[in-house]
Amino acid sequence: MHHLILRPCLLFLLVFCSCPLLWGDAPVQRPNIILVMADDLGWSDIGCYGGEIDTPHIDSLSRDGMRFSQFYNNAICGPTRASLLTGLYCQQTGHRGDRWNEPKNFDVCMTFGEALQQAGYRTMMVGKWQGRDSALDRGFDRFYGPMCQAKISYYHEVVQNPFFLDRKRIELPVDFYLTDAFNEHAVQFLKESLTSQQPFLLYVAHIAPHWPLHAREQEIDRYRKQYLEQGWDQIRAERFRKQRQTGLIPDEWQLAPRVASIHNWKQEQYQRWQAERMAVYAAQVKAIDLGLGQLLQTLKAANADDNTLVIFLSDNGAAPDGGLSPSKSGFGFSEKTPNRNWRRDGVMIKPGSGPDHMPGPPETFAAYGLAWATTSNTPFRGTKLEGYEGGIRTPLVVRWPKVIQQGGVITGQPGHVIDFMATFLDVAQADYPREFKGRHPRPVEGKSLLPVFLGKQRTAHAELCWDLPRHQVILCGNWKAIRPRKKPATWQLYNLETDGTETTDVADQHPEQVKNLAQRFEAWDKRVNAK
Repeated sequence: MHHLILRPCLLFLLVFCSCPLLWGDAPVQRPNIILVMADDLGWSDIGCYGGEIDTPHIDSLSRDGMRFSQFYNNAICGPTRASLLTGLYCQQTGHRGDRWNEPKNFDVCMTFGEALQQAGYRTMMVGKWQGRDSALDRGFDRFYGPMCQAKISYYHEVVQNPFFLDRKRIELPVDFYLTDAFNEHAVQFLKESLTSQQPFLLYVAHIAPHWPLHAREQEIDRYRKQYLEQGWDQIRAERFRKQRQTGLIPDEWQLAPRVASIHNWKQEQYQRWQAERMAVYAAQVKAIDLGLGQLLQTLKAANADDNTLVIFLSDNGAAPDGGLSPSKSGFGFSEKTPNRNWRRDGVMIKPGSGPDHMPGPPETFAAYGLAWATTSNTPFRGTKLEGYEGGIRTPLVVRWPKVIQQGGVITGQPGHVIDFMATFLDVAQADYPREFKGRHPRPVEGKSLLPVFLGKQRTAHAELCWDLPRHQVILCGNWKAIRPRKKPATWQLYNLETDGTETTDVADQHPEQVKNLAQRFEAWDKRVNAK
């Protein structure tokens, strides 16, 4: 594909933005791009991946576009965002990969906001920004959200998470709810962009359904009965059945076994409390879907949906935090630990969660625990922070009617969040600059997903590697080697084609394969950590 050279001339950009470009024989205008990312959403939580949570708008992307069955993240928020924004392994941006929030070294990289801004795109961001400086300094024309440096509340501002609209420090309204505010500003930014002749990029980085479990009562109530009556065993089994039925996973895969600490639902002593935790979580997911629906309706009303690339994914697998039994403490809060300095208004939360202290309201701070996280990651093994598929595999749904003309497609071609920079440059027909604002960005590691969108087979990554909080991982073709990060550690080996849920370690049967993958991992580790 021919890539046009970036030029600073405003007149050139205006003309360039309005001219159709050729992909093959068909003229195609440069598309608008909407990227929506959930936080701590499990692989199977949304309907089109087998879930029972009501997500019709996300599911519509699948119906009209395509789902990826093997797409990867970095198992934790900060490293995923570092890779997603820059097209690099997070270690190449100054982020170690095993911590949730570290500053990126922008002397060696750039964001896709900066790249598309230079290519004539109007760029906007709403939501979770983990930078130390403003998103406006990193390639975005508009920004709304908190500067996330601490635990969040969905109802109030936290001392270390000030909210900004562009560069203006703002006060939150009395009826504030985090996901609704993100949705409202995303729609506002979208409407502004639709009045312009520029193509646009809108990046919506949700914090939901990340803990704490905060949701509005009317949304929680719609899910209470379902989770109380069915419990995690039945929900997990039904999700697995749907995934097989729809062809999302092969029939020969087995459901990953639960860890021993998770007992049967029928034996659960606190069913009402456990069900409430999942009901609040589901309500948080539902709020994301409602916001996406508002964006899709706005596009449709403006007749702009045909050439808008809409992408939805999660930043990592479901989080196991919250415990398996009631507690009077958690997340640094306890009855003996003052927490008046956490919320900006000085109001303290009541620590812990249990049958006498249900999650959901503003003065609570809880999460839904390992049993529900395991359910969210059906059929996979592992959770957030881990290198098993439950930690690093993300749902990815893409709609672009002008290009993806056959809906309901499932692609098994693997990809990674490092691929978004290359993809956006490809669809925008823009080059990655060798020099940008006096710095020389490192070459992009990712590969464009455009061939996949076009129904073609793209050249796969020779390997994908991870250095995570709990594991080190290398994936090469169908072979995946994984070992605990703490030493001494022994490599396990899995064939993901036949055993995608990682139930059978075959390292003893293939010692040469293990040796080869271990050597390749060490070479990767040395390369990406080179100064």
